[in-house]
Amino acid sequence: MGFAQIKPRGNGLPLMLCSVTDAPLSGKAVRMSLPCTGVPQEAIAQLSRFRADFYDALTGRADALFELTDALLCADGPVKTLVGLALAPEHRRGHGALYGGLNRGRVEAARLRRVLASVPRAADGRLVLAVDVSPWLRPDAATSDARSFCHTYGRGENKHLMIPGWPCSWIVALETGRSSWTAPLDAVRLRPGDDLAAVTAAQVRDLVERLITAGQWNEGDPPIWIVLDAGYDVMRLAWLLSDLPVELLGRLRSDRVMRRPAPSREKYYRAHPRGGHPPRHGGESIFKDARNWGAPTRRRRPSPPATAPPTPRAGTGSTPNCNSVPPGGTTPAGSPSSRAP
Repeated sequence: MGFAQIKPRGNGLPLMLCSVTDAPLSGKAVRMSLPCTGVPQEAIAQLSRFRADFYDALTGRADALFELTDALLCADGPVKTLVGLALAPEHRRGHGALYGGLNRGRVEAARLRRVLASVPRAADGRLVLAVDVSPWLRPDAATSDARSFCHTYGRGENKHLMIPGWPCSWIVALETGRSSWTAPLDAVRLRPGDDLAAVTAAQVRDLVERLITAGQWNEGDPPIWIVLDAGYDVMRLAWLLSDLPVELLGRLRSDRVMRRPAPSREKYYRAHPRGGHPPRHGGESIFKDARNWGAPTRRRRPSPPATAPPTPRAGTGSTPNCNSVPPGGTTPAGSPSSRAP
């Protein structure tokens, strides 16, 4: 790998050119505007390898797409027109090459996914992935293929509206600590009529297998956490992904109703001397009514991490745990218990 430095004019940042080969650097070398002081060479080498792998994943009009990506990442603000990208310094070709790259360019998605199989870890070394659906709203694109009505929140006068668009299922890696930054790893477009649980299970399975192949997870490591929102069928996903080293952590809706285990026959006939058919389930546990929760089997009060600085707005959390409270009336679709004899 070769490096070359160009001194700036005035007080600007120095420009460093890097090449992944031993050939002399030329005007077509990959350019990165980085301050040279205090930059580890290993970080520059890792970035250069990633850019080379990304370039190899572009199988059609690679040069045009590569410079278009640089222009998109180095833009000063939101990109509103393609013409603006064509005028960016990082895009050294004409606007015709930009449109040609978008129309004729090709990206090997499977190879690019393997390149992105490098994720940050939590404080204990665990991989934590989050799954959610985010729409790309296309209300004015009447000719766009396979649009769906996407539920949006707080638009206009704080209304919940259904707007045509393209819903996409995203999987991101969560950062450690108090951070809202995520590392996007995979995205799949949902088409009308798609089964959300089936698509999510296939997407998570493919990503976990790529992480294992890339050496991000090895035998003996803690299971990968998959964080899900309230709109997912966590029980069905847990059954579909039972053969993978993952643990699902799902948020339940506030209007869910759970049922406790059925009492034993001895307890039932003692409470009902006249007899009768024993019930299949116990009493209800309604989430929105704390009076029906019952006494928790144990209560967990975790201590904050030693590395986390104390903040006046963060207090101590307390989590009640109620064992053996299955969801009332739901069975994972496709499981043996739901199949007809």
